Amino acid sequence: MVLGKRTFTKYLNPISVILTYVFLYLPIFILILFSFNDSSVSIEWTGFSFRWYYKLFDSPEIWAALGVSLIVAISSTLISLLLGTLFVISGRWIKIDFITSLFNTSVILPDIILAVSVLSIFAFLRIPLGYGSLIVGHTIIGLGFVIPIVKSRFHELDPELTEASLDLGAGYIQTFLRVIFPLLTPSLVASGLLVFTLSLDDFLISFFCSSPTVQTLSVYVYSMIKTWVDPTINAVSTLLLLVSSILVLLMSYLKVADKVVSNEH
Repeated sequence: MVLGKRTFTKYLNPISVILTYVFLYLPIFILILFSFNDSSVSIEWTGFSFRWYYKLFDSPEIWAALGVSLIVAISSTLISLLLGTLFVISGRWIKIDFITSLFNTSVILPDIILAVSVLSIFAFLRIPLGYGSLIVGHTIIGLGFVIPIVKSRFHELDPELTEASLDLGAGYIQTFLRVIFPLLTPSLVASGLLVFTLSLDDFLISFFCSSPTVQTLSVYVYSMIKTWVDPTINAVSTLLLLVSSILVLLMSYLKVADKVVSNEH
């Protein structure tokens, strides 16, 4: 009985892991596969074709929505990095641990709560929805990731480096640009890639904060599938998945390289 139980346990864990990965990645594999399907019906395979990718690159509506997504993602990433870095550095002289914890809650709270909250603020202040509301909403999400990543790296810096720079006659701005900023660069790039990826893929914040004339790619895809599942969506999703995967892998590589460099110092 004991031997049989051990044998069952031995095979149960690998099977559970395999089934979990199949459950997670099988839909993604099917989506990628049917993006090369020649049929106009998404559930019917008729042959291999790049038909929907050609249609994707000939669609001005999709390119316009992609342009909005890129503008919002780039703007929110840059603003998140600027505000997050200044916030972390100012924490060296001002005790703002409580405020920092508030930004951490944006990672824990469901996106639907944050989206409704941001929309309520815009409605109360009578701020029109558009590029500004989208950038502000995505920046709030981005700060929840930038501040913890940059803060952990900033606390690892040797304070003697900044003290030596100041003792040698450099000003605060020179010390930041030539000492602190180069050491924070890997964490800034990693957090920036993460925020850019999240902003590019975000739907809820974009759905609540967009206007009828300014829509991100995710909101435009949602409006497409409400009436009919166009196979072009499979091609769009595949390309977004490819870009997101590349950015996540690059971010992981930079984080590992940052740890190696910090350990060497």
